[in-house]
Amino acid sequence: MLQKLEINFEQVLEENKHKIFRICSIYAVNPLEPQDLFQEVVFQIWKSFDGFKGQSTINTWVYKITINVCLRSKMKLDKTNQKTDRFESIHFTPVDEEIDTFEHENFKYLKACISTLNETDTSLIVLYLDDLSYKDISSITGLSENHIAVKMKRIRKKLLDCIASKMK
Repeated sequence: MLQKLEINFEQVLEENKHKIFRICSIYAVNPLEPQDLFQEVVFQIWKSFDGFKGQSTINTWVYKITINVCLRSKMKLDKTNQKTDRFESIHFTPVDEEIDTFEHENFKYLKACISTLNETDTSLIVLYLDDLSYKDISSITGLSENHIAVKMKRIRKKLLDCIASKMK
């Protein structure tokens, strides 16, 4: 049995906040929702933190919670067409970096194309874009590594075709 590691919530949040926010941005519908989703993910991680058993890395566990919260929120929004509650006590300050206009445009195209994918494909590409291995993605999603490899080949083709059509 794996021993539970001594970990600090603030440290885990600091190490993963940009990844969490990136995933929330992919699943969000309008400019305000990434912050709402981020706050909900942080709340769920905090709520579940004592339950972390160390059976995977803490980062894999955080990804799994993030994807699940985003999917659950998306389904809830689709059903009720209402926004989730905000947790005002948790603040996220984006990194102040100079924005490359070309890179920003490419990100908009990529986000638009990802939004056309089904939920499973969206989860896979988000995790893949965060440089997770197929093994880690398998651990998070419950799909086999071979299945992920086949799906990723198809997803990359769809995204490449979609982005190419938008850049014309």
